[in-house]
Amino acid sequence: MHKMTGRFGAVFQRIGLIIAFIMMGALAHAQSFSFSNIAIEGNQRISDGAILRFAEIGTGQAVSTAGLNDAGQRIRESGLFETVTLTPSGSTLLITVAEYPTINRINIEGNSRLRDDQLLQLVQSETRRVYTPSQAEIDTAAITQAYAQQGRINAVVTPRIIPLSDNRVDLVFEVVESGVTEIERISFIGNRTFSERRLRRVLDTKQAGPLRALITRDTYSSERVNGDRELLTDFYQSRGYPDFQVQNVDVALTRERDAYLVTYNVQEGQKFTFGNVNIRSEIPGVNAEEFRNALRVRRGVTYSPVPIEDDVSRVEILATRMGLSFVQVDPRITRNDRDLTLDLEYVLVPGDRVFVERIDIEGNSTTLDRVIRNQFRSVEGDPFNPREIRESAQRIRALGFFANADVNAREGTTPDQVIVDVDVEEGPTGTLSFGGNYSSDDGFGLLASYGQTNLRGRGQEVNFEISTGEDSRLFSFNFKEPQLLGRDLSFGLSLGYATTDNDDADYDTERGRISPSLSFQASENGRLAVFYAYEYTDLFDVDDDVSVIIQNEAEDDAVSNHAVGYSYTYDTRRSGLNPNAGIVLRFGQEFGFGDTEFIQTTALVGAETKVWNEELTLRATLEGGHLNYTEGNSRVTDRFFMGSSVMRGFDPGGIGPRDADTDDALGGNSFAVARLEAEFPLGLPSEYGISGGVFLDHGSVWDVGETYDANVIYNDFTTRTVAGVSIFWDTPIGPLRFNFSEPIDVQDEDEVNQFDVTISTSF
Repeated sequence: MHKMTGRFGAVFQRIGLIIAFIMMGALAHAQSFSFSNIAIEGNQRISDGAILRFAEIGTGQAVSTAGLNDAGQRIRESGLFETVTLTPSGSTLLITVAEYPTINRINIEGNSRLRDDQLLQLVQSETRRVYTPSQAEIDTAAITQAYAQQGRINAVVTPRIIPLSDNRVDLVFEVVESGVTEIERISFIGNRTFSERRLRRVLDTKQAGPLRALITRDTYSSERVNGDRELLTDFYQSRGYPDFQVQNVDVALTRERDAYLVTYNVQEGQKFTFGNVNIRSEIPGVNAEEFRNALRVRRGVTYSPVPIEDDVSRVEILATRMGLSFVQVDPRITRNDRDLTLDLEYVLVPGDRVFVERIDIEGNSTTLDRVIRNQFRSVEGDPFNPREIRESAQRIRALGFFANADVNAREGTTPDQVIVDVDVEEGPTGTLSFGGNYSSDDGFGLLASYGQTNLRGRGQEVNFEISTGEDSRLFSFNFKEPQLLGRDLSFGLSLGYATTDNDDADYDTERGRISPSLSFQASENGRLAVFYAYEYTDLFDVDDDVSVIIQNEAEDDAVSNHAVGYSYTYDTRRSGLNPNAGIVLRFGQEFGFGDTEFIQTTALVGAETKVWNEELTLRATLEGGHLNYTEGNSRVTDRFFMGSSVMRGFDPGGIGPRDADTDDALGGNSFAVARLEAEFPLGLPSEYGISGGVFLDHGSVWDVGETYDANVIYNDFTTRTVAGVSIFWDTPIGPLRFNFSEPIDVQDEDEVNQFDVTISTSF
């Protein structure tokens, strides 16, 4: 019983103490102060009035203990003081503060991969402002993130302060950069149609390879990965997979935290082709059949959203030309899962009656407004077409003048008007290089070049180049105005001067040419150019033992000719319905008059397609030319020669008509060559950029014209055939190609070259 009483007594004693403490706290909380005087100590820069405003306490004001605590917290939250103490003493409240120091200077130390100016732009702390640890931590995180974006996720940034007199400090961010955390492997889950190697080529992000010192895309960037998701989606959809999805992207670090492993989980879906394609109108008085010829999509073609967009654009442009405003095309797709087709119906619908109020352009410190405005097909007062605005934005970005370009539309001063905002950020547009080049045809050479794609902000292009080889010199100048008189009419001017003075050659040459030209879009995929040219050629220092043909041609001294001509190019390799196939056609003629009269005709037809799930690329090209003189004769400086860029496996001038007595290559007035080629992977990692190929060339050059009774061999159409293998290497300094040739059908006097490579670099 006594034990029980003792236990209950102890419990009641503890409860009593707890109640007493609670009552004392309540009394303390309820205690009220009223101060007739408030004293402030420790402040040097911050005025008493500012501190009192932070505290929100006035003389004669009743304030509790909790109110004093809140006042101290408000002073601390100003971020100006390291310590704050409030001490009541009778009728006086003493506020004691210790101010944070001011920043005298901000430095970055230990950095080499990122420059000081790059990092200081991220720092929000400012000199002659108060130093706060919280802001320094925010700045530290920003610098660390900048290194993470460069792939250096293990970089360590430490903020330190160096005390100075007068309560000042130097703020120093000490950086330990660490190595690059590369992407060790990119893999895919769920891909059945295309191999990992093929899909890696789609991505902008690359795996780390042997050229990691030159390739910066092997570092991880979340922004780049998001862009790669879009690239994968576009790739699959343009190849007939409308249901393709990137379900998620797994990004993991290796155990050593020195590399990333990126895995794309994809769902391909089924491959679809277009079924029935139709067009109809929901606008009274508008006959849809008038627009049917503008459609390019046909039944049986692999589905892709790109040709649909092109058809919509063509129909809307045609409607505008017919005087029909506010006509929009709504492409409607019906799925047929049974036969995996998509029926497509273009429906003409009335659009909103909205007009372009104005186009505002900002950020173009160099580029003139008119250069940007020329990319719009709409002007102020025209009907507003969202598709046209999107296409204009694409054209602005395609100029290559801007590091960033955003085009957005917003409501204008009235609901039926919109304002188009164009925000651009200027980028570099000029290049100046000094370098060297080598080709198996011309040997080593030095070059200096200057190029500008946006001359004085006018959108004009200019290129200037001087090169010297072992036995040649070349000067060229080219100028281009892409929007002559504000129209889709391009004006060009080219100047060229070249000389050869081979020490071991039988003759030297000199040539100059000036040619202005105009070109314009002739069709959706075709472009037509017309030009005038003046050309000067000279053939001199001819040795006595050279071919009698060349001796007679040199007697004409310098030859001056005028010429007019045209060239037409049709190319669907980038804009056709099939992303894996395309054709190119080039045809041109030049009509010369002056010291001589001639017609020169050149033509090229090429086709390219990808097969075997796009692992194998097949190319076929047929190229030829004919030079017909109606007055005078062609000279060795005018005729066609077969270089390695035209037909592989031979030295320059290695095939064609020759003087049997002197072995001089004479060139021909006609040439024709067929080139067949296949390119395929070699099983090496895609980041190496190395692939293989095989080729077969079959062609000839013939007909020197006037022979002057010389003994000319191979003057008729005598074909040669060469086969070989190629190594393609896509390097950061440019694509390299190594050709190993084997003659199959050649003539005895031909000069073969079983290996050639072209290397071009600047440094």
